[in-house]
Amino acid sequence: MKYSYALITPAKNEEAFIEQTINSVVRQTIPPVKWVIVSDGSTDRTDNIVKHHAAAHEWIELIRLPEQTERHFASKVRAFNAGYARTLHLDYEIVGNLDADISFEPDYFAFLLEQFERMPDLGVAGTPFVEEGFQYNYKFVSIDHVSGACQLFRRKCYEDIGGYKPIRGGGIDWVAVTSARMKGWKTRSFTERTCLHHRRTGTSKAGILKARLLIGKKDYCLGGHPLWEVFRALYQMTLKPYLVGGILIFAGYMWAFASRCEMSIPRDLIDFRRKEQMEQLKKVIVRTLGLREARWREPRRLH
Repeated sequence: MKYSYALITPAKNEEAFIEQTINSVVRQTIPPVKWVIVSDGSTDRTDNIVKHHAAAHEWIELIRLPEQTERHFASKVRAFNAGYARTLHLDYEIVGNLDADISFEPDYFAFLLEQFERMPDLGVAGTPFVEEGFQYNYKFVSIDHVSGACQLFRRKCYEDIGGYKPIRGGGIDWVAVTSARMKGWKTRSFTERTCLHHRRTGTSKAGILKARLLIGKKDYCLGGHPLWEVFRALYQMTLKPYLVGGILIFAGYMWAFASRCEMSIPRDLIDFRRKEQMEQLKKVIVRTLGLREARWREPRRLH
Protein backbone atom coordinates (compact mmCIF):
# COMPACT_ATOMS: atom_id res chain seq x y z
CA MET A 1 0.00 0.00 0.00
CA LYS A 2 1.52 3.33 -1.11
CA TYR A 3 -0.68 5.85 0.71
CA SER A 4 0.25 7.31 4.09
CA TYR A 5 -1.81 9.45 6.44
CA ALA A 6 -1.71 11.93 9.30
CA LEU A 7 -4.32 12.38 12.03
CA ILE A 8 -5.50 15.45 13.91
CA THR A 9 -7.59 15.15 17.10
CA PRO A 10 -9.06 18.22 18.80
CA ALA A 11 -9.74 17.23 22.42
CA LYS A 12 -11.45 19.03 25.28
CA ASN A 13 -11.69 17.25 28.65
CA GLU A 14 -11.74 13.74 27.17
CA GLU A 15 -10.16 11.78 30.02
CA ALA A 16 -13.10 9.36 30.09
CA PHE A 17 -12.66 8.25 26.46
CA ILE A 18 -9.36 9.30 24.89
CA GLU A 19 -7.35 6.31 26.12
CA GLN A 20 -9.63 3.98 24.12
CA THR A 21 -9.04 6.10 21.04
CA ILE A 22 -5.28 6.15 21.56
CA ASN A 23 -5.16 2.39 22.04
CA SER A 24 -7.15 1.91 18.84
CA VAL A 25 -4.69 4.02 16.82
CA VAL A 26 -1.62 2.42 18.40
CA ARG A 27 -2.94 -1.03 17.39
CA GLN A 28 -3.42 -0.08 13.72
CA THR A 29 -1.76 -2.33 11.16
CA ILE A 30 -0.69 0.87 9.37
CA PRO A 31 0.13 3.64 11.87
CA PRO A 32 -0.04 7.32 10.88
CA VAL A 33 3.12 9.21 9.99
CA LYS A 34 1.98 11.79 12.55
CA TRP A 35 -0.86 12.13 15.04
CA VAL A 36 -1.31 15.55 16.57
CA ILE A 37 -3.67 15.66 19.54
CA VAL A 38 -4.66 19.24 20.31
CA SER A 39 -5.82 19.80 23.87
CA ASP A 40 -8.16 22.78 23.66
CA GLY A 41 -7.65 24.08 27.19
CA SER A 42 -8.48 20.78 28.89
CA THR A 43 -8.76 20.99 32.68
CA ASP A 44 -8.92 17.25 33.43
CA ARG A 45 -6.36 14.45 32.90
CA THR A 46 -6.51 14.55 29.08
CA ASP A 47 -3.05 16.08 28.69
CA ASN A 48 -1.41 13.62 31.08
CA ILE A 49 -2.92 10.64 29.29
CA VAL A 50 -1.67 11.88 25.91
CA LYS A 51 1.80 12.67 27.28
CA HIS A 52 2.10 9.14 28.63
CA HIS A 53 1.46 7.61 25.21
CA ALA A 54 3.48 10.23 23.33
CA ALA A 55 6.53 9.18 25.36
CA ALA A 56 6.20 5.68 23.92
CA HIS A 57 5.35 6.63 20.32
CA GLU A 58 7.34 9.37 18.63
CA TRP A 59 4.62 9.93 16.00
CA ILE A 60 2.17 11.14 18.68
CA GLU A 61 2.43 14.82 19.55
CA LEU A 62 0.48 16.89 22.07
CA ILE A 63 -0.28 20.55 21.50
CA ARG A 64 -1.96 22.51 24.25
CA LEU A 65 -4.04 25.58 23.47
CA PRO A 66 -4.98 28.07 26.20
CA GLU A 67 -8.34 27.63 27.87
CA GLN A 68 -11.11 29.80 26.42
CA THR A 69 -13.89 31.39 28.43
CA GLU A 70 -16.32 30.87 25.54
CA ARG A 71 -16.85 27.42 24.04
CA HIS A 72 -18.40 26.92 20.60
CA PHE A 73 -18.05 24.68 17.55
CA ALA A 74 -15.63 27.04 15.81
CA SER A 75 -13.14 26.17 18.56
CA LYS A 76 -12.78 22.72 16.99
CA VAL A 77 -11.63 24.33 13.74
CA ARG A 78 -9.09 26.45 15.60
CA ALA A 79 -7.74 23.33 17.30
CA PHE A 80 -7.70 21.32 14.07
CA ASN A 81 -5.85 24.07 12.22
CA ALA A 82 -3.22 24.20 14.96
CA GLY A 83 -2.65 20.48 14.56
CA TYR A 84 -2.74 20.54 10.76
CA ALA A 85 -0.06 23.24 10.71
CA ARG A 86 2.32 20.79 12.45
CA THR A 87 1.96 18.29 9.57
CA LEU A 88 2.36 20.57 6.54
CA HIS A 89 6.04 19.74 6.06
CA LEU A 90 5.37 15.98 6.05
CA ASP A 91 4.89 13.79 2.99
CA TYR A 92 1.49 12.08 3.17
CA GLU A 93 -1.62 11.77 1.00
CA ILE A 94 -4.50 11.50 3.48
CA VAL A 95 -5.35 13.69 6.48
CA GLY A 96 -7.86 12.56 9.09
CA ASN A 97 -9.99 14.43 11.62
CA LEU A 98 -10.47 11.94 14.45
CA ASP A 99 -12.69 12.50 17.48
CA ALA A 100 -11.26 11.68 20.92
CA ASP A 101 -14.18 9.46 21.97
CA ILE A 102 -14.26 6.63 19.40
CA SER A 103 -12.62 3.23 19.00
CA PHE A 104 -12.22 0.80 16.09
CA GLU A 105 -10.59 -2.39 14.83
CA PRO A 106 -6.84 -2.70 14.00
CA ASP A 107 -7.39 -2.68 10.22
CA TYR A 108 -9.68 0.38 10.26
CA PHE A 109 -7.33 2.85 8.57
CA ALA A 110 -5.76 0.24 6.31
CA PHE A 111 -9.24 -0.44 4.93
CA LEU A 112 -9.98 3.25 4.32
CA LEU A 113 -6.58 3.88 2.71
CA GLU A 114 -7.32 1.04 0.33
CA GLN A 115 -10.53 2.79 -0.75
CA PHE A 116 -8.62 5.98 -1.56
CA GLU A 117 -6.17 4.02 -3.68
CA ARG A 118 -8.99 2.21 -5.45
CA MET A 119 -11.01 5.40 -6.16
CA PRO A 120 -8.84 8.30 -7.47
CA ASP A 121 -11.76 10.76 -7.24
CA LEU A 122 -12.60 9.87 -3.64
CA GLY A 123 -12.17 13.07 -1.64
CA VAL A 124 -13.64 12.21 1.79
CA ALA A 125 -14.15 8.80 3.36
CA GLY A 126 -15.23 7.30 6.64
CA THR A 127 -17.53 4.68 8.12
CA PRO A 128 -20.79 4.61 10.05
CA PHE A 129 -20.55 4.79 13.82
CA VAL A 130 -22.37 2.67 16.35
CA GLU A 131 -23.64 4.50 19.43
CA GLU A 132 -25.33 2.68 22.32
CA GLY A 133 -26.24 -0.09 19.88
CA PHE A 134 -27.76 2.38 17.41
CA GLN A 135 -26.58 2.77 13.81
CA TYR A 136 -28.07 4.96 11.08
CA ASN A 137 -30.57 3.34 8.76
CA TYR A 138 -29.06 3.89 5.32
CA LYS A 139 -32.50 3.80 3.73
CA PHE A 140 -32.81 7.36 5.05
CA VAL A 141 -29.18 8.50 5.37
CA SER A 142 -27.12 8.70 2.19
CA ILE A 143 -23.79 6.86 2.18
CA ASP A 144 -22.41 10.02 0.56
CA HIS A 145 -22.37 11.64 4.00
CA VAL A 146 -19.30 11.02 6.17
CA SER A 147 -19.73 11.32 9.92
CA GLY A 148 -17.60 13.86 11.75
CA ALA A 149 -16.50 11.18 14.23
CA CYS A 150 -13.78 10.22 11.75
CA GLN A 151 -13.35 11.97 8.42
CA LEU A 152 -10.43 11.15 6.14
CA PHE A 153 -9.67 13.66 3.37
CA ARG A 154 -7.50 13.29 0.36
CA ARG A 155 -5.09 16.11 1.07
CA LYS A 156 -5.74 17.77 -2.31
CA CYS A 157 -9.48 17.70 -1.61
CA TYR A 158 -9.04 19.28 1.82
CA GLU A 159 -7.03 22.10 0.30
CA ASP A 160 -9.52 22.41 -2.57
CA ILE A 161 -12.41 23.18 -0.21
CA GLY A 162 -10.32 25.59 1.84
CA GLY A 163 -10.37 23.41 4.94
CA TYR A 164 -12.97 23.44 7.71
CA LYS A 165 -15.10 26.57 8.07
CA PRO A 166 -15.32 27.99 11.63
CA ILE A 167 -19.11 27.94 12.08
CA ARG A 168 -19.97 28.78 15.68
CA GLY A 169 -23.34 27.00 15.62
CA GLY A 170 -22.00 23.69 14.35
CA GLY A 171 -22.17 21.71 11.13
CA ILE A 172 -18.51 22.12 10.21
CA ASP A 173 -18.13 18.42 9.37
CA TRP A 174 -21.21 18.42 7.14
CA VAL A 175 -20.17 21.64 5.38
CA ALA A 176 -16.75 20.17 4.56
CA VAL A 177 -18.17 16.96 3.09
CA THR A 178 -20.90 18.72 1.10
CA SER A 179 -18.44 21.32 -0.19
CA ALA A 180 -16.24 18.48 -1.44
CA ARG A 181 -19.13 17.03 -3.46
CA MET A 182 -19.98 20.46 -4.84
CA LYS A 183 -16.35 20.70 -5.99
CA GLY A 184 -16.75 17.41 -7.87
CA TRP A 185 -15.16 15.00 -5.39
CA LYS A 186 -16.79 11.75 -4.34
CA THR A 187 -17.55 11.30 -0.63
CA ARG A 188 -18.59 8.05 0.98
CA SER A 189 -19.20 6.14 4.19
CA PHE A 190 -18.10 2.54 3.72
CA THR A 191 -20.57 0.35 5.59
CA GLU A 192 -18.23 -2.65 5.60
CA ARG A 193 -16.63 -1.21 8.73
CA THR A 194 -17.88 0.71 11.74
CA CYS A 195 -16.41 2.61 14.67
CA LEU A 196 -17.80 2.84 18.20
CA HIS A 197 -18.84 6.26 19.45
CA HIS A 198 -18.64 6.33 23.24
CA ARG A 199 -20.45 9.59 23.94
CA ARG A 200 -23.99 10.17 22.78
CA THR A 201 -23.98 12.58 19.82
CA GLY A 202 -24.89 16.18 20.61
CA THR A 203 -24.86 15.82 24.40
CA SER A 204 -21.36 17.06 25.29
CA LYS A 205 -22.68 20.52 26.15
CA ALA A 206 -26.42 19.97 26.45
CA GLY A 207 -28.95 17.44 27.64
CA ILE A 208 -30.64 15.13 25.14
CA LEU A 209 -33.82 17.21 24.80
CA LYS A 210 -32.01 20.52 24.43
CA ALA A 211 -29.68 18.87 21.94
CA ARG A 212 -32.67 17.95 19.74
CA LEU A 213 -33.80 21.59 19.68
CA LEU A 214 -30.31 22.68 18.69
CA ILE A 215 -30.22 20.08 15.90
CA GLY A 216 -33.37 21.57 14.41
CA LYS A 217 -31.99 25.08 14.66
CA LYS A 218 -28.73 23.98 13.04
CA ASP A 219 -30.65 22.28 10.21
CA TYR A 220 -32.30 25.60 9.40
CA CYS A 221 -29.07 27.61 9.63
CA LEU A 222 -27.39 25.12 7.28
CA GLY A 223 -30.12 25.58 4.67
CA GLY A 224 -32.10 22.37 5.16
CA HIS A 225 -35.22 22.09 2.99
CA PRO A 226 -38.50 22.40 4.98
CA LEU A 227 -39.98 19.25 3.42
CA TRP A 228 -36.85 17.28 4.26
CA GLU A 229 -37.09 18.50 7.85
CA VAL A 230 -40.67 17.21 8.13
CA PHE A 231 -39.60 13.72 7.08
CA ARG A 232 -36.51 13.88 9.29
CA ALA A 233 -38.65 14.79 12.31
CA LEU A 234 -41.06 11.92 11.56
CA TYR A 235 -38.17 9.48 11.35
CA GLN A 236 -36.62 10.78 14.59
CA MET A 237 -39.93 10.19 16.37
CA THR A 238 -39.29 6.46 15.96
CA LEU A 239 -35.99 6.74 17.88
CA LYS A 240 -35.21 7.48 21.53
CA PRO A 241 -36.46 9.70 23.05
CA TYR A 242 -39.53 8.42 21.22
CA LEU A 243 -41.91 10.95 19.68
CA VAL A 244 -40.59 13.95 21.63
CA GLY A 245 -37.15 13.87 19.94
CA GLY A 246 -38.62 14.40 16.48
CA ILE A 247 -41.04 17.05 17.74
CA LEU A 248 -38.21 19.02 19.33
CA ILE A 249 -36.08 18.85 16.18
CA PHE A 250 -38.92 20.28 14.11
CA ALA A 251 -39.67 22.86 16.80
CA GLY A 252 -36.03 23.98 16.72
CA TYR A 253 -36.18 24.32 12.95
CA MET A 254 -39.42 26.34 13.04
CA TRP A 255 -38.11 28.56 15.85
CA ALA A 256 -35.05 29.39 13.74
CA PHE A 257 -37.30 30.05 10.75
CA ALA A 258 -39.61 32.34 12.72
CA SER A 259 -36.64 34.16 14.24
CA ARG A 260 -35.05 34.58 10.81
CA CYS A 261 -31.77 33.16 12.06
CA GLU A 262 -28.86 33.97 9.81
CA MET A 263 -27.80 31.20 7.43
CA SER A 264 -24.32 29.84 8.17
CA ILE A 265 -23.38 28.90 4.59
CA PRO A 266 -23.39 30.62 1.18
CA ARG A 267 -26.37 30.49 -1.17
CA ASP A 268 -24.77 28.13 -3.69
CA LEU A 269 -24.13 25.55 -0.98
CA ILE A 270 -27.72 25.90 0.29
CA ASP A 271 -29.08 25.29 -3.22
CA PHE A 272 -26.76 22.31 -3.66
CA ARG A 273 -27.86 20.83 -0.33
CA ARG A 274 -31.56 21.24 -1.02
CA LYS A 275 -31.23 19.64 -4.44
CA GLU A 276 -29.46 16.65 -2.87
CA GLN A 277 -32.12 16.39 -0.14
CA MET A 278 -34.97 16.33 -2.63
CA GLU A 279 -33.23 13.69 -4.74
CA GLN A 280 -32.62 11.56 -1.65
CA LEU A 281 -36.21 12.02 -0.46
CA LYS A 282 -37.52 10.98 -3.86
CA LYS A 283 -35.41 7.80 -3.72
CA VAL A 284 -36.74 6.95 -0.26
CA ILE A 285 -40.36 7.47 -1.34
CA VAL A 286 -39.94 5.46 -4.56
CA ARG A 287 -38.20 2.66 -2.66
CA THR A 288 -40.90 2.60 0.03
CA LEU A 289 -43.76 2.60 -2.48
CA GLY A 290 -41.99 -0.07 -4.52
CA LEU A 291 -41.70 -2.37 -1.52
CA ARG A 292 -45.36 -1.89 -0.66
CA GLU A 293 -46.41 -2.58 -4.24
CA ALA A 294 -44.27 -5.71 -4.34
CA ARG A 295 -45.89 -6.99 -1.14
CA TRP A 296 -49.36 -6.17 -2.47
CA ARG A 297 -48.66 -8.05 -5.71
CA GLU A 298 -47.13 -11.06 -3.96
CA PRO A 299 -49.48 -14.03 -4.50
CA ARG A 300 -51.06 -15.53 -1.44
CA ARG A 301 -50.15 -19.07 -0.63
CA LEU A 302 -52.87 -21.64 -0.32
CA HIS A 303 -52.84 -23.63 2.89
